[in-house]
Amino acid sequence: MKILVADKLSQAGLDWLEAQGDVELTVETGLSPRRLGEIVGGFDGMIIRSGVKVTDETLRRPGRLKVIARAGVGVDNVDVELATKMGIVVMNTPDGNTLSTAELSIALMLALSRCLASANQSLRSGKWDRKAYQGTQLADKTLGVIGMGRIGQAVARRAVALKMRVVGFDPFFAGEVAPGIEMTGSPEELYRRSDYITVHVPASSETLGMIGAEQLAMMKPTVRLVNAARGGIIDEKALLDALDTGKIAGAALDVYTSEPPESDVQKKLIAHPNVLAVPHLGASTVEAQEQVALQAAGQMVEFLRGGEVRNALNAPGFAEALPPLVRAYGELAQRMAILLASIASGGLKKIEIVYRGSIAKMNLTPITTSALVGLLANHVDQPVNVINAPLIASERGLEVSQVTVDSLREFKHLVEIRLSTSEGTRWAAGTLLNESFGRIVSVDGFRMELKPDGHVLFIFNDDMPGVVGCLGTILGESGINIADMMISRKKTTQKAMMGLSLDSRPDESVLDRIRDLQFVNDALCLYFPPLSEGGDEEGTSESFDVPEGS
Repeated sequence: MKILVADKLSQAGLDWLEAQGDVELTVETGLSPRRLGEIVGGFDGMIIRSGVKVTDETLRRPGRLKVIARAGVGVDNVDVELATKMGIVVMNTPDGNTLSTAELSIALMLALSRCLASANQSLRSGKWDRKAYQGTQLADKTLGVIGMGRIGQAVARRAVALKMRVVGFDPFFAGEVAPGIEMTGSPEELYRRSDYITVHVPASSETLGMIGAEQLAMMKPTVRLVNAARGGIIDEKALLDALDTGKIAGAALDVYTSEPPESDVQKKLIAHPNVLAVPHLGASTVEAQEQVALQAAGQMVEFLRGGEVRNALNAPGFAEALPPLVRAYGELAQRMAILLASIASGGLKKIEIVYRGSIAKMNLTPITTSALVGLLANHVDQPVNVINAPLIASERGLEVSQVTVDSLREFKHLVEIRLSTSEGTRWAAGTLLNESFGRIVSVDGFRMELKPDGHVLFIFNDDMPGVVGCLGTILGESGINIADMMISRKKTTQKAMMGLSLDSRPDESVLDRIRDLQFVNDALCLYFPPLSEGGDEEGTSESFDVPEGS
């Protein structure tokens, strides 16, 4: 097998590849995208880090290329969608930098609390000013850990060893934590209790800016924040304002919204006397670089030898290998799980997928796995796909149940998903109309026929006159067109639910106006990728057998 190493790689990884009798190794770094695109088709596998951009120009002539391995976690430099379409596996090495990043988080916390960087700079300038750099100890302080994935748990365990009280928050973690660690029920509780806060969540639309002015105002004035995860999780402008006004005591930063930092806000943060800033050193240890190099090389060779596929971010051939009915239900189940993950609150405990009717006799594992992808994708500290979703669910203690029921009165087949959390159960059901058109037909007992495609605004409200008019006015004034509308209500509870398909996404100010309406209980807008339906025509309505509260 011919393998190209197109980026600087630890010598340990190169030595391992050289030792493999069935590997022909080529190392060429610093190639332009055009030159890389000219030669990459002659290799079975390519190993990269962050320096190489794998774009359309690179993959225009993929030739024999079967796999790209990223020695590291992030794959922002790889067009994963294009690679998937071309049948090329994209792998990363999510475990290699866990300890190095966890240790850096602890080091930043220690250095920040003891003013080490400022004290060192002062001493280097010839001063001896011990009183100016009096710090605080970590022992007996409370550390709040947001995100209890691999790195978050590693930080928490080390903080316990330092005699800190540790509280964690992660709504998508339902497993057992190490002794000395307490899980909180809400981020607000963590903000109020913590003396130190460290974040370990992925960058997504839900986590970017998750700690802003409102959250900073909940914290103690003595709190110190650490971000060695992704830039932008802590809003940089809000953080600077809180530091300038004394609302918080300090911050330690390893990551930034742009790297190298460019904006005035970033430069002011780095220069702030109460900020300790370093240039993205999370994985910059000899050990971490050796580990990611060895992992990338090992899992690539194992795949090319026909063995296990590990840490793949995509699943080439997965869709093509499935029967059309299973593929379509997989798409629908993933969208139902995205909706449930967005409306449910509390820590995850169990997801149960019930298959009713003729679908119950088919291979259902791909559908269940697709539901897990939708549930977990934006809520864990690593990419989630059909290959690793079951493992991630297991690692986080999420109980996954698959139930089949042969009989069904109206539909030929129906899929129900019930999501149980520490605060209750939310559920949804879906089917294929005319064997082709995926529709959500029930949410929490509200019956409907909703196409989960594009921008969909979900509203839970009191059932009363004037609701549609108020919503139409707000959206109309904002220049947002309603493409389709679904309304469902329960007369017994005087509650209703609406699903509005929109031509464009409302911004947060529009959503806030809707949420502020007296009759609105909850409102959120989700984007669903286009469904793979046979044509543009709409499916016809069917009655369905979804008992209220099922």
